[in-house]
Amino acid sequence: MRAIIFFLVLGLTSSTCFAQQTNETPAPNFIRTVIFKGDIPEVSGNPIIRLGGRLSLSFDDIIGDEADYYYTIEHFNFDWTPSQLTKNEYLDGFDDVRITQYTNAYNTLQPYTHYELNIPNNNVRALKVSGNYLLKVFNSNRELVFSRKFMVYEPIARVSAEIKRSRDLKFINEKQVVNFSVDSPDLLLKNPEQNVMVSVIQNHNLKLAVNNLKPQYTIANELIYRYDTESSFWGGNEFLQFDNKDLRATSADIAAIEMEELYHHFLFTDFTRSGEPYTYNPDINGGFVVRNIQAQNSDIEAEYVWMHFRLKNYDPIGNAEIHLYGGFNNFELDKSTLLKYNEETGYYETARLFKQGFYNYKYVLLNQDGSLDEGFISGNFDETENTYTILVYYHNPGARYDRIIGAGSASSRTISN
Repeated sequence: MRAIIFFLVLGLTSSTCFAQQTNETPAPNFIRTVIFKGDIPEVSGNPIIRLGGRLSLSFDDIIGDEADYYYTIEHFNFDWTPSQLTKNEYLDGFDDVRITQYTNAYNTLQPYTHYELNIPNNNVRALKVSGNYLLKVFNSNRELVFSRKFMVYEPIARVSAEIKRSRDLKFINEKQVVNFSVDSPDLLLKNPEQNVMVSVIQNHNLKLAVNNLKPQYTIANELIYRYDTESSFWGGNEFLQFDNKDLRATSADIAAIEMEELYHHFLFTDFTRSGEPYTYNPDINGGFVVRNIQAQNSDIEAEYVWMHFRLKNYDPIGNAEIHLYGGFNNFELDKSTLLKYNEETGYYETARLFKQGFYNYKYVLLNQDGSLDEGFISGNFDETENTYTILVYYHNPGARYDRIIGAGSASSRTISN
């Protein structure tokens, strides 16, 4: 009997200790223009919605054969390990059903099938609890095609935030620091050092998030976070941009146009900005908007275009790589974003397929150890306009999942010393 109890305890302990953090699965090359939005329509990528809010997902399959796709929804803890909740505890309805809303492209050179999914719907009527979620999309063979994270919060705690310059004189002109407080008058936060977790996200990019800061001190039921180093971010630089809503017209961004099987747009040459003075250039913090000025419905009438990028970089990069970076693929680095050096022109170059629209992008350095250096080419400036989001998680003693009890935001446009 003791042996049986021992192995049961060992099994439970092992499953808890070795639960692995879940990462997103990037979309394959034939899945393009994934748009995942929540309560804020302008923000796509990893939406943050209020409990009871709406989600919308759309994507294009450029094979264009009306393939069948299915979706599931899973719930996770703060650290993206699976929660202990069963499906019916966090989902009102049922998932693992086919995405039935799809339309083929109309009057385009590149065939594609455009898919749309809205939540709630007839099958998924509501999400019952707050926390971290993962939306998975499968093909008809039940193979995972791609997945996207999203977060659901309850408006219980108030989050107040402000952006400061670094107190370290070495980084005062390069870094931005997020100071914030969490006030929950209607919920007593027990043992906050252990049970309250926070995530601070720059420009809606989960890959840059600072996680699990502990409160420095408390005033009544208010938690204060006034770190310098721990909650600091590189300021980066404003994103570059292009707008190819008109297929046949050059612009301030597009230097030349060629027509082959598809349209090819050649952007003006970009240059390293790290050694240059900061220049304010309004952007949408890495986002994008699909649009075609001749179309009535850009979702199915916008064309796919080969965009050609050229970068003049003066600094040696050694064994590192230069990549395109932006929300157009949820800030993923892959073969389609890699720039290669052209010895004939002296430029780093690449071409990537984009659906017509307005896009933000920048160039980043991927080091051999896998670390990302955003400022190597673009520079880091404390004046850069960045948006910060703070999520507050709470684990009720004895609970089987982590709630998100509040969300707040701040912009570095009002940065102060």
